[in-house]
Amino acid sequence: MGAFCFLDDWVWAVTTSVDFSLAQLIQVIILLSTGGNNGGGYLASKYVVIAFHGGILLVHAILNSLPISWLSFFGQLAAAWNLLGVFVLMILIPTVATKKASAEFVFTHFNTDNDAGIHSKVYIFVLGLLMSQYTLTGYDASAHMTEETKNADMNGPKGIISAIGISIIVGWGYLLGITFAVTNIPELLNLDNDAGGYAIAEVFYQVFKSRYGNGVGGIICLGIVAVAIFFCGMSSVTSNSRMAYAFSRDGAMPLSAQWHKVNKNEVPINAVWLSVFISFCMALTSLGSLVAFQAMVSIATIGLYIAYALPIFFRVTLARRTFVPGPFNLGRYGVLVGWIAVLWVATITVMFSLPVEYPVTKDTLNYTPVAVGGLLILTVSSWVISARHWFKGPITNLGT
Repeated sequence: MGAFCFLDDWVWAVTTSVDFSLAQLIQVIILLSTGGNNGGGYLASKYVVIAFHGGILLVHAILNSLPISWLSFFGQLAAAWNLLGVFVLMILIPTVATKKASAEFVFTHFNTDNDAGIHSKVYIFVLGLLMSQYTLTGYDASAHMTEETKNADMNGPKGIISAIGISIIVGWGYLLGITFAVTNIPELLNLDNDAGGYAIAEVFYQVFKSRYGNGVGGIICLGIVAVAIFFCGMSSVTSNSRMAYAFSRDGAMPLSAQWHKVNKNEVPINAVWLSVFISFCMALTSLGSLVAFQAMVSIATIGLYIAYALPIFFRVTLARRTFVPGPFNLGRYGVLVGWIAVLWVATITVMFSLPVEYPVTKDTLNYTPVAVGGLLILTVSSWVISARHWFKGPITNLGT
């Protein structure tokens, strides 16, 4: 139960991160559309951004309150939009760019001349893995939706594997396309650039501005990204609600009787709105301390991976001889792959606990170990003190 509750907490953080990122992107689109940071464009305050965030969550809650058939439709639309959108951007951006980076720059350059005080290429490479790990999360949504999936024992695992495979191939192509359009790193990282310091937005904007004299095309491309993020946030709320529903059905959440109720359309409506409410409350920390907010959402990646790794660790250790494989399994390679996964998660947990800026101060300290460790201690303590005496495991509902 501890691993699952640990996962639930950080999936809420992921929803917060995704929708807050969309709110910030909307702010950037408005800024660029009104003249840019250097042309008197409108720069929204943090209160406006949090209002955007709340509005996005509200729309996601409404969509997730619709019948499952509608969610299925939006899910298919999201898949098509993401796939086509990525291909459009990975081809369009480098094609429009009047100046292109060399292959040597794309594959070998490290930005050691930075203001973060980090000049080691190895250190920069390690920190660069965080974004890659962030994009390779959320594939467990296939598991969260198994109760609404046909032939879930086979299609659930296939969904996870295909999501990772597609992300690796398409994501690699997208990053290459964008990186070849990068020619001026100091300008991209400058907080006073047209996009207000948002590097990718500045790339899109400047690529079109350099060829056509204006950045309208770049703003449209940012719109493509915004819609993709919107669908991602919608799916994240869906995943949150199903996890809250499952945990409460097993009696593992406070006020469980409320969160596992479903409406006439078989939607866990209370769990949907609970997930949105918690995600909004998490984002409110940005009003008081942006450092605290950034720490909370950035450690979502590590929290998720720890939650992924714990069941695998118990599978390859305590349950190695008693574990009964399901219809979809890796056969004799299962234990080997399991150990590789556990060791990799242990490695990235250490790497992502390192400072991301020097000198280390209260504003630059990486609070990942404190937050993740604190939550882990609370979860384990809850199990040892209380939950192990009454929690008997997930309720079986086969044949009901």
